[in-house]
Amino acid sequence: MKIKILIPVYNDWQSVFKLLDEIDHNISELDHEISVTIVNDASNHDRDNENRNYQNIHSIKILNMRINQGHARCIATGLKYIFNKEDFDYVIPMDGDGEDRPEEIREFINKINNSNDNAIVGQRIKRSEGLIFKICYQIHKLITLTFTGKSIKFGNFTCLPKTIVEKMINEKATWNSFSGSLTKIENDMLSIPSIRGSRYFGPSKMSFFNLLKHSLSIISVFRKTVLIRSALFIIVYILMIKSNASVITAVPLILLLIMIYSISSLALRENMDEFDKALSNIKNIDEIK
Repeated sequence: MKIKILIPVYNDWQSVFKLLDEIDHNISELDHEISVTIVNDASNHDRDNENRNYQNIHSIKILNMRINQGHARCIATGLKYIFNKEDFDYVIPMDGDGEDRPEEIREFINKINNSNDNAIVGQRIKRSEGLIFKICYQIHKLITLTFTGKSIKFGNFTCLPKTIVEKMINEKATWNSFSGSLTKIENDMLSIPSIRGSRYFGPSKMSFFNLLKHSLSIISVFRKTVLIRSALFIIVYILMIKSNASVITAVPLILLLIMIYSISSLALRENMDEFDKALSNIKNIDEIK
């Protein structure tokens, strides 16, 4: 099999090259052609030009973007590039900072034989962040389930057959949210247990604001369901508080309206015209192996 590992990066080259070393080590016993495509999201930090010797990775390409476009759109661009330009059987998107553990690549590949061309996701069973972040993440999952009816317990770290990559690049939601889009187009997904690793270097870039935006981006993919459930909630809630209406009891309604406005704004990111032109944002391509 020909497998492409897709890694977005922005100003985190030290981690990415550490990850490449780990990938090269962890695939040493796998009898497959495994290559890496890195999407450089217009980094403004120079990367180390030190020559490295990778024994097991078949090839490494770096797609250098003209303008910064964000994590989700880097993955979307990488999927489109691989589908249009490369010969492959599967794509494994993963973060470049070590939080997606390279030793789990083998688990994905072992699962392929019995996958029947279904997507395989890394379902989080353990996280490495602090208590407050973990609580916020659980709230994010609860809100997503409540308003969309979808339980999404995975991120970018997945294994996608070519048929699903094709669906992903023809779905406008991919330009906005990877996990939301995959959940939208695929009902039958397999999973492997995945432990969230620790960053190789520096603090996590997933701040509370970024987690909130990430959560609302996923929810925005299912905005029709959200609007229906929100309308039902508003009707029921008003009936419940009509005899005790006050500024305090109105707070949940205000928060819900803010959420609806936010997801409506984020949904505007689902621009198929921009997605179709994604490859025009590639300034040049470096082949480091």
